[in-house]
Amino acid sequence: MKHQVFLSFRGEDTRLNFTSHLHKALKDKGLNVFFDEEKLEKGEQLSPALSQGIAASNLSILVLSKDYASSKSCLAELSAIMDRKQTQGHIVLPIFYHVDPSHVRNIGGSFTTSFEEHESKRPVDEVDEVKRWKAAFAEVGNLKGWHIGGDKSDRPEAGYIEEIVKKVIEKLRSSRSRHVSEELVGIDYQKDAI
Repeated sequence: MKHQVFLSFRGEDTRLNFTSHLHKALKDKGLNVFFDEEKLEKGEQLSPALSQGIAASNLSILVLSKDYASSKSCLAELSAIMDRKQTQGHIVLPIFYHVDPSHVRNIGGSFTTSFEEHESKRPVDEVDEVKRWKAAFAEVGNLKGWHIGGDKSDRPEAGYIEEIVKKVIEKLRSSRSRHVSEELVGIDYQKDAI
């Protein structure tokens, strides 16, 4: 794998705050992270670099913010990640950043408006694409992740970032050891002993 972690986020919402801190924390632990430094072109087609970044990553982190679903590029990216999860067992860790996970799962709140706009602006022959995005988005809402509410009763984001980095390292280690034991017959006993 070229990248250990693929970071998916809505740039306008979190690039300069939460996502940049998470990116730095992952890099500080020595992880190779695909982090889109460039602004994406408007439109729904994934650039070849993004498609390759997803395909060449062990794990994806989705930072779902309030305007995530308004971006066609973000939805195309999320759909590609979830397709890879279903077909290849790709690890996906969602972060519900200042959004209610039930709004993701049920396409509620601001997400309802975003999907309605996508459906109304698409030609009839492309409505299936929006349905795929919607299904993938709702599926993410069913995954266990972190809910960062951002209200006064919430804990500092630094604590969440520390917890996320630990979970990423744990998932990458268990993923790597699974692949090793599949390739090496009889290694499970030695692996357990260690």
